[in-house]
Amino acid sequence: MKIATWNVNSLNVRLEQVIEWLNKHQPDVLALQELKQEQNKFPINEFTKINYNAAWLGQKTYNGVALICKDEISDIVYGMTNFTDEQSRVISATYRNIRFICVYCVNGESIDSEKFIYKQQWFDALNQHIIHEKNRYDNCVVLGDFNIAPADIDVYDPQKWQGKILCSDIERECFCRMLALGFSDSIRELSKEKQLFTWWDYRMNSFRRNLGMRIDHILLTPQLMQCANDFGVDTEQRAQERPSDHAPVWIECNW
Repeated sequence: MKIATWNVNSLNVRLEQVIEWLNKHQPDVLALQELKQEQNKFPINEFTKINYNAAWLGQKTYNGVALICKDEISDIVYGMTNFTDEQSRVISATYRNIRFICVYCVNGESIDSEKFIYKQQWFDALNQHIIHEKNRYDNCVVLGDFNIAPADIDVYDPQKWQGKILCSDIERECFCRMLALGFSDSIRELSKEKQLFTWWDYRMNSFRRNLGMRIDHILLTPQLMQCANDFGVDTEQRAQERPSDHAPVWIECNW
């Protein structure tokens, strides 16, 4: 099984790129973030044409998440359990007896802002939602744009970013608490000590200079992690014309 995640930063702009990527790489599951589309504007027909099903939660202009799958999707949950959020950031669904939770986590803006307080509250709610889903399913995958670089190796210049948004101790502790629910950071475990990035700012010619961060993650429960045998970050996609600022991230499991 091939599992992928990609913050597309507007599906309206990058639908053709997504369809081409699906046709080329044939993942079983592709989680998308930042659709930036209203619910009734999602281009479901474009996915069914290439034999994919989809579950999505849209929002005009901002946010939006989707799960694109080769076979039937069931038990779809929109948003988080017991947490009212006007922002479309989480969708959960079952595919081949695996629970997939696609997340577009809060950015937080800056560590001295009200949005950062909201980010912490949001992650607390996400953990409760994950606990609820794990109680229902033995095998779970949490994947998407977490807006957290878990460690210094995940940042091009750790000293420059020390204590700042995406890299603060508070955010990294949020990430660790999520792993403590019974997950592995699959890309880090498979890549060992190799530095790799999944996001590069549009500014400062960041991609060509490789000034990036690893903030897109695929978390696996133990049985799935034992089956994981390959991974990749598709930097070729980030090098295309009018790209998203994120690259697709994928793993393969013998499942």
